Amino acid sequence: MTRQRQVILQELRKVKSHPSVDEVYEMVRRLLPHISLGTVYRNLEVLSELGEIQKIEVCGKIKRFDGNIRDHYHLRCLNCHRIDDVPENIHFDFNTSLNSEIGYSITGHRLEFVGLCPECSEQQGSRLSQKIQSHLNCTSSRFVDKDVSRVFNI
Repeated sequence: MTRQRQVILQELRKVKSHPSVDEVYEMVRRLLPHISLGTVYRNLEVLSELGEIQKIEVCGKIKRFDGNIRDHYHLRCLNCHRIDDVPENIHFDFNTSLNSEIGYSITGHRLEFVGLCPECSEQQGSRLSQKIQSHLNCTSSRFVDKDVSRVFNI
């Protein structure tokens, strides 16, 4: 692994904030002042492809990256776009349920919870319905299937 890639990985694993490419670039530039934004972007993509980091893509928003590669879920604030990890003591067993119910051989899944973070909830309570409607209109990140709804009673 190149030195640049090692530094990017180390810096990303130090934070829990799920930074964007620009934020990772600013973190890495403190240690490698001559690194370019393009180099950071390409290395984040490579690290994601290698399974060293997670790439978090949300509808119409910038990509974010997570140094925690263990299976876990995210919460995204619809207002400020902050991303937090769901506490690790909360577990869902979707793969087993889907395997037994519909016969697919599930190799993984992505699940994102959306809502308002505590700070935005206090500030933006009245705008919640507008944000939710906007999110629901984004079809690229929304997946609804009657069989899945039936399996999980949603």
